[in-house]
Amino acid sequence: MTTTLPDETLLRDDTACLRAAARFVREHDSAALLPLLLPGLGGPDLRALAEHCRFAHAGLLLFPPDSDGLRAQLADCGLAVDTPSHPSVVVRDRLARRHRRDPAELDVRILRPRVDGHDGERRAVEVFALTVPPHSDLEPLAAYERVRRHEAHLAFEVEHPEPLALRGLCAILGRHGARPDGGGYNPHEDGTVLYFTLPADAACDYRRLELYAPGDHRDTLAAHLDHSDLDHRPRDDARQPAETLLHLFTGAWTTQALATFARLGLPDVMDTRTAHRTEDLARPTGTHPRSLATLLRYLAMLGAVVEEQEGFRLTELGALLRADTPGSMRPLALMYAGPFYRSFGALDHAVRTGQPAFDHLFGENHFDHFARDPELATLFDRSMAASSRMFQPLPTHPVITAAAQASQAAQASRAATVVDIAGGNGELLGRILTAHPRLRGVLLERPHAVQAARRLLDATGCGSRCDYRAGDFADVPTGGDVYILSRVLHDWDDDRCREILRHCVRAMPAHADLLVVERLLPVDGSPSLATAWDLHMLCNVGGRERRADHYARLLADAGLQLVGRRPLPLDAHVLHARKAGAPAPTARRS
Repeated sequence: MTTTLPDETLLRDDTACLRAAARFVREHDSAALLPLLLPGLGGPDLRALAEHCRFAHAGLLLFPPDSDGLRAQLADCGLAVDTPSHPSVVVRDRLARRHRRDPAELDVRILRPRVDGHDGERRAVEVFALTVPPHSDLEPLAAYERVRRHEAHLAFEVEHPEPLALRGLCAILGRHGARPDGGGYNPHEDGTVLYFTLPADAACDYRRLELYAPGDHRDTLAAHLDHSDLDHRPRDDARQPAETLLHLFTGAWTTQALATFARLGLPDVMDTRTAHRTEDLARPTGTHPRSLATLLRYLAMLGAVVEEQEGFRLTELGALLRADTPGSMRPLALMYAGPFYRSFGALDHAVRTGQPAFDHLFGENHFDHFARDPELATLFDRSMAASSRMFQPLPTHPVITAAAQASQAAQASRAATVVDIAGGNGELLGRILTAHPRLRGVLLERPHAVQAARRLLDATGCGSRCDYRAGDFADVPTGGDVYILSRVLHDWDDDRCREILRHCVRAMPAHADLLVVERLLPVDGSPSLATAWDLHMLCNVGGRERRADHYARLLADAGLQLVGRRPLPLDAHVLHARKAGAPAPTARRS
């Protein structure tokens, strides 16, 4: 792999990241932190993890120019500059694999300056330090890692790590959505590290979790690595390329198996605690028992169910396909296995002509096609809302928080207004209004979607604070304080995006802010959901995903200036823009 250098505006400041990690360690403890990392964790599983695992540190990778630079960073963050260090074999080897470098080139040191928690418990910030002198050939590696933050993690130390207990803790993490993601044994400190990737809806910026077990637990480590992502498995098996390609060929089977699982109502008659015999599942779902068993065994490979001696049990992943569960992804399964699945069968047409395969197959664009079919239109709007976990941090965005604070100020003559343009069924606007009771909302959408949004916002108790406008982008309401375009611009080509943004500019007062929610294509070619959705947009809509600098140019063409961006779950970002020449955000009216 050739490591490419990202745009300088994307690079993270090492000292700021170190300071943020120290603050995080001070403010959190095990019992409060674990449910944030593993949504849905509770009961005996939470007690088992909290009793056996102590929140020990937040880890991050830094790239000081020399040892004096590292000491200066530690001092700037109030951390001990004389903290001893030793080699980090695990991170060195991970970096070497990821960047195809000789491990001997990478002198990664590990040090753990002490941080006292708010409860008085002794913790640390785990600093991995790779010295990168100015103009070194390691600079592209450092730039890549600063953006991707592969080594940033939260660590829990296992107290009294008996082998059986250690495996049990790994199993609990797996049940709640954490995926094995490599690890290793560090002989310099006689400790075993087991890494996990956290679920996409974890409510913090850290995406990885570490279990640290003092001592040599390489038997447990071997089992853990067997279940880790392919990037961490040995690559010397001559059969692997063919086997990998065969698995890729069967991706269509996966889509249809999950959709069939949802369509038959199987998740709704199964349980995450109790296994059910196939015969008992076949009766309420009207299915053939032997054929159902075949489907369920395949779904067990995917992690949607678990096969036990008594039968099949639903997993937390499979439970997301229930019809009535909060955050259900059932509509997405039906949409991707329905009209979008059919259009991908004509992907070659889109690649040859640059025209959407959907239009070629159905004779019209997907917005018009869905609008003429109320059932399909409802499914599409519900499928968009099914990705709502993407929005979880958005109500706390500084722009929205500032608008809410302005509404609370004694001198405020009116409540600040959030305008959600093409806001679908109101899922995002409802989250914002629920989080900030003094804000008002306006939702602009097609007539049928307005009715659905009205029902949803009334049900959440926010309907009295919301106005509804049926219309198109030319009808963007004037006078708002915050305007939102969530997953709108990626539907269109550049010319249409400029037109949409100009409609926003005409409606926005001088003080108003615009928040654009989109997935951003990575600048370094690293794996991303945005890359997959870029192909999806080509095939089904005729739009595209874009890099941050591309959006910045579109905003500038419309008279807007990109002033900031923040990450969101599911590889999304929120871009903050204001009218060119507008006062700085800190100078906005109150």
